[in-house]
Amino acid sequence: MTIVQNALNKVLDLGGPVVLLLLAASVLTSALVLYKIWQYRMARVGQHRALAAAVAAWDRGEADAARNTLNHSKSYLVPVMRLALDGPPDQMRADRADAEAEERFSRLERGLGTLDVVAQLAPLLGLFGTVIGMIEAFRKLQSAGASVDPSLLAGGIWVALLTTAAGLAVAMPTSLVLSWLTARMQRERVFANRVLRTVFAPSSPAPANASLQAAHGG
Repeated sequence: MTIVQNALNKVLDLGGPVVLLLLAASVLTSALVLYKIWQYRMARVGQHRALAAAVAAWDRGEADAARNTLNHSKSYLVPVMRLALDGPPDQMRADRADAEAEERFSRLERGLGTLDVVAQLAPLLGLFGTVIGMIEAFRKLQSAGASVDPSLLAGGIWVALLTTAAGLAVAMPTSLVLSWLTARMQRERVFANRVLRTVFAPSSPAPANASLQAAHGG
């Protein structure tokens, strides 16, 4: 505990409270990114091979094969697909399926707003720390009067610019990860939209209706 406290005190002395704040933001951001990667992995984001095969079977009019194939999928979209497959296609069911899909997307997108805030504010915080550092450096220079030491000004500027570098070091990787996660969710929306439209407007005669007729002996 003492080692950590000493390290934090060194950071505080070198870059001031702004660098300490950016350090805390980087730790929280790293934890959030690791959680999002774990969440996407558990939800099988981007892993829809079995689900896509089920939808393809449904599109060919093979309702039973589609349902059997869907049982092998572990995608977070499986409950949405079951809702779409069970029952005759209609506008109310399509709207319900779209709403269920959006609700799942919303869960997966939680935290992305926080990453966006960090990516935008970190450079501004760094610049703010630089401005404060420059003000302090010039104040010391003024206090020195006629006995001006150039190294005093250079040292102050060096410390002041450190906060800008720290802000950029936090913002750049955060922005890259945010773009990657956002692109993945965009692909998920495109995939889900195509799948649901295929389910409710298959190429072959409505397989759900055919399955219902067979169940009633029609």
